[in-house]
Amino acid sequence: MIVGIDSYCFHRYFGEVYPGLETEPADPMNVPDMIDRVADFGADAVSIESFMLGPQDTSNTIGRRIRDRELDVLWAWGHPDGLGSGANPQALEDLYYHVDFASEVGATVMRICAGGRRTRPASWSEHKDALLPLLVKACAYATDRGITLAMENHIDFTAAQAVEIVEAVGSSSLGLCLDTGNQLRMLEDPKAAIRSMAPYAKACHFKDVTAYKGDPTTFGFWPSVATGDGLIDFEDALQALSENHFEGILALEIDYHHPDNGTLDEAIERSLVKMRSLVENLADSAVA
Repeated sequence: MIVGIDSYCFHRYFGEVYPGLETEPADPMNVPDMIDRVADFGADAVSIESFMLGPQDTSNTIGRRIRDRELDVLWAWGHPDGLGSGANPQALEDLYYHVDFASEVGATVMRICAGGRRTRPASWSEHKDALLPLLVKACAYATDRGITLAMENHIDFTAAQAVEIVEAVGSSSLGLCLDTGNQLRMLEDPKAAIRSMAPYAKACHFKDVTAYKGDPTTFGFWPSVATGDGLIDFEDALQALSENHFEGILALEIDYHHPDNGTLDEAIERSLVKMRSLVENLADSAVA
């Protein structure tokens, strides 16, 4: 397994600020700077959110920076609403564009959002019926270009629904980007949810969350914290991934950072130390 950082850790530096929860930093960031920062933290991989690209960022320039910094790469498309839970078929054209972009920068897996917490319909049958044909088309395009799509559990599915969708599409080009923290935000048992999704994982958002204050049904109740500081059982999560032969990127993601969890840089540094320790301990236990 490859220890990396998802660029969403730096979302505030790209103008993505949660209203009432965060403030925008004085100094913005661009994608090449972000890649350098990930490498300087000592990560082995970077996951790049496509919405962060500027008009000057081409697949050639981004791919060159990734190679220069000797990083593995996971491409990430669809923030915040992706295919709109099936209601936005026009988004397929942008998905296709980023499948090609992903291939050009050296990625073999592209995380996608099928929707989000804002687009999730009340009816699961309508949700599924609208989404399935779009994912079938997306997989056909990705297959022809050697890209595997990893659909995130993006607070738009229960764990069972995420698995049901992947199985219904039935393509080797579709799996999951398993976000370790999001099912707790859906008020599901995270350990059970992670185990149920692990067989389908093609990428992983390594996210720890904890309870804070307010309403548990709201996003702000469940802020991100440094790996190991929250409620997620990462030892069991890695064991579940290992049992299913996952060898992909573990991309640290910190979205709404808990205001009492230190600075973002401190949280990232502590997280990487913990992640490497977890991966090393898993390897040691496998040898023993």
